[in-house]
Parts: sequence; structure tokens; C-alpha cells
Amino acid sequence: MGVTRETIPDKKTTKRSAHWYKIQRGLRVILIYAFLFLLCAIVILPVGWMITVALKPDRIPVFTIPPQWYPTEYWEWGNFARVLTNPNRPFMRYAFNTMTIVLGNVIGTVLSCSIVAYPFARLKFRGRDFLFTVLIITMLIPWQVLMIPQFLMYHKIGWYGTYLPLIVPSFFGNAFFIFLIRQYMLTLPKELDEAARIDGCNWFQTFWRIILPLTTPVLTVVAVFVFLGEWNDLLGPLIYLDDGSKFTIAIGLANLATRADPSLNLVMAANLMIMIPPILIYFFAQEKLIGGIASVGLKG
Repeated sequence: MGVTRETIPDKKTTKRSAHWYKIQRGLRVILIYAFLFLLCAIVILPVGWMITVALKPDRIPVFTIPPQWYPTEYWEWGNFARVLTNPNRPFMRYAFNTMTIVLGNVIGTVLSCSIVAYPFARLKFRGRDFLFTVLIITMLIPWQVLMIPQFLMYHKIGWYGTYLPLIVPSFFGNAFFIFLIRQYMLTLPKELDEAARIDGCNWFQTFWRIILPLTTPVLTVVAVFVFLGEWNDLLGPLIYLDDGSKFTIAIGLANLATRADPSLNLVMAANLMIMIPPILIYFFAQEKLIGGIASVGLKG
């Protein structure tokens, strides 16, 4: 059966099909970008309103109709300096206190969780699966159930009023982060352990020199999650700290926002400055963060 001229599309038909394909592809791209722009606007508009309020002077109406989403009239940049230099609520001191707690928790969580996750992922010993099951079950216990017993214990040993109850527990592991690191370690080839054993490395040397450097993406995920959790934590410091000089940013912001006559322009200025460190952390760690999250759970 030969090919007739009717079965071969002519040049005009081909050009018309290519033209319609380009139009459809262009419309699809426009719709996708319009949808993404709408989603971004939902997030950006409240931030724009915060900036507008933060740049307003005192005793200027904040809630207006229609709302002012972006600053157009007032540019009171001194509000940010007022927040940082207020002697009654020293946010610079609060930031230093918070960073102390954050760094302690990041170091403790990364070290303890990686050390515990390594045997569950790479070593074989009796009762491993049972112990890992018990570990996962502890994730079902809400922190509120343990809050009062922990407070009584820390108060009894003299840790109340210090940072120790907020930092020391991180050096004893976290079930969720142990699970994440263990799942990532399962994706690494077993031949790495065998080669290290042939070279004379014991299990700790294999963990420290070979496995731990390869788990940098998931450790970045853990570090960022711990940073965000401790940076925004209000209840923990509120329970254990009784000295104003040791307060964290969350307590300082809560005191600023819940006083009898709060200045919303200062509250929004403080909120904007508190948002900067998490944004910077995500900006510099986004590649490893996204890669680590995508890799967790590929092998179970």
C-alpha cells in the first residue's frame, strides 16, 4: 500500500498546527503564572500591610477603609530603631538570649539524633526493630502531657530560671528527627560500611568520617526545623524563665503586643525584624533543605 498525496500534510497545515500549538502553550504559561502570582499575593499582601503599619507614626489610624497594603504616605523608619533601643524591652538582648537557646538546641539535636539514628539504620543488633518501634510510639505522646512532670523535675534540681531546661533535653534526641535521619541513612549504599571496615575503621569512625558527611542534606533539614521551632517558641521560655534579662524574642513580642495600649506600629516593626533571621536561614540553606526533604523516605 503506497503513500498517497492525501496522507501527506501540506506545508500550510503544518504551519497552522505549529501556530496553534504555540498559542496554546503560551496561554498555558500565562495561566500558570497568573495562578502563581495570585498565590504569592495572598502571602505578600499581609506582609505589605505590616510594612505600612510599621512605617506609620504614633497615633495614626492603622485600620483604614480601603486597607493600605503598601506604604504610600508615611515613612517613619525610626520605629525600627525605637524597638531595638527601648530600655524597657531590649530586643537586642532578647535576640542574643534566643540565639543562645537556638544554637544549643541545633547542636544538641543534630549530634544526638544522628548518633542514635546511625545504629538503627546501619548496624544489626538484637531488639533493633523493637526499640525503633518504641521510639516511634513516643512520637504519639503530646508535649503537654509531659510539661508538668518536666517542670517539677527541673525545678527540683535547681534548673528553674536558667536556660538549662530549654537546651539540655536536645542532647538526648528527638524521635521525629531520629526517624528522618535514619530514613536518609538507609538510602546510602551498604558498600561504604564494608569498605570502611576493610580499611580498619570501627563503627564510630565509619559514622563520623563517612556516613555523617554524606547526611548533610537531612542534617540541614533538622537544623532548620529546630531553628524555626526554638526561634518561635513562647511556651517553653515562658514556663522556665523568670528574669526579664533572660527573656527571649517571643516573650518580648508577646509583652509588647498584649500591653494595655499597644503601639501597633512598633509591634509590626518588631514582627518584621523577627522574620529576618528565618528568611536568611532559608535563603542560604534552600538547596540542601529541598534536597534533604525530597530524599527522606526513599527507602524504608
